[in-house]
Amino acid sequence: MLFTTFRRDGRPVATPVWVVDLGDGRIGFWTSSGSGKAKRLAHTPRVLVQPSNARGVVKPGTHAVQATATLVSGPELDAIRQRVHAKYGFATKITKPMAKAVGMLRGKRIPYGDRGVVVQLPAGA
Repeated sequence: MLFTTFRRDGRPVATPVWVVDLGDGRIGFWTSSGSGKAKRLAHTPRVLVQPSNARGVVKPGTHAVQATATLVSGPELDAIRQRVHAKYGFATKITKPMAKAVGMLRGKRIPYGDRGVVVQLPAGA
């Protein structure tokens, strides 16, 4: 899914993310507390979501939907982790070491997947 957050000046920042269905019109994914997504969500819950491939190329015939997002931890994050592992399997095992290696190369060591994001979709979306 293409997940778009907004900077303080209103400029959008789009990022592809792995998402899981949480039920009740909610979807979720994990991120780092040091990520740009988490920092932008700290000042506004307004987001756009749109189906996309893993590289963020939106699926033809779809459109962006306005939604709200909240950072979570604890049991809510644990539930997201379980569903992400169940849905994406082995790929989840290699992303953490890859992210750590890239962080070390860039000199940025941020926590991996220590926050969950719960997106509340509008009714009928």
